[in-house]
Amino acid sequence: MPTYEQMGFGQGAALTGDRARAVFGQVMGLVAFALGFAALGAYVGRNEQTNGFIFLIAAFACMFGLNAATARGREQLAIGLLFGLALLLGLAIAPIVNYYAHTQPGVVYQAAGSTALFVGALGSFGYATRRDLSRYIKPFLIAFGIVFVFGLITLFVVIPGSNIIYCVLMLVVFGGFTAFDFNRLANNGRYQSPVPIAASIFLDIFNVFLLLLSLFGGGTTRR
Repeated sequence: MPTYEQMGFGQGAALTGDRARAVFGQVMGLVAFALGFAALGAYVGRNEQTNGFIFLIAAFACMFGLNAATARGREQLAIGLLFGLALLLGLAIAPIVNYYAHTQPGVVYQAAGSTALFVGALGSFGYATRRDLSRYIKPFLIAFGIVFVFGLITLFVVIPGSNIIYCVLMLVVFGGFTAFDFNRLANNGRYQSPVPIAASIFLDIFNVFLLLLSLFGGGTTRR
């Protein structure tokens, strides 16, 4: 699932440092609720046989709607769409999580714990550093495109260790996105509403979790 950086959404007027710090609590609260909705979706859809692609299409629609609602100042609608996005993504990955929960439950716990450590470390770095990391976003977007194409190629061409290579490289990319999002929030946030930045951080966490799940589980999430 792409982030707001890849979709090109959510950029607005610059925020002051005081405003960015004030928004931090709101953003992390929204992220926590979004993660809860994603977990709810994974639980509700654990026995669902519907193609997850349908839920992904609906999730993309929520992303576009969230951006439009924010641009029009309809924050409550944007919050609802954020939670809808999280729920739909949870439903999309429910069969994968359910598979591991029954066959290798330790993998799910490892991925969840490692995600918390990964995002905590990179987010803390991005939030604490005084350096403006926005200059690095373009190289990371290019890197994302290259690694994504590599991932598509591995679906048709057998490359030894391709899952490990793909996951590690994407983790580097999303580590950069995570640091960037927290850095923007702390130093010179570009969101007048906390909802788009919360969506961006949520998507960072969601993608990191999936990558670690695939890495620890041997590639099932990419089949």
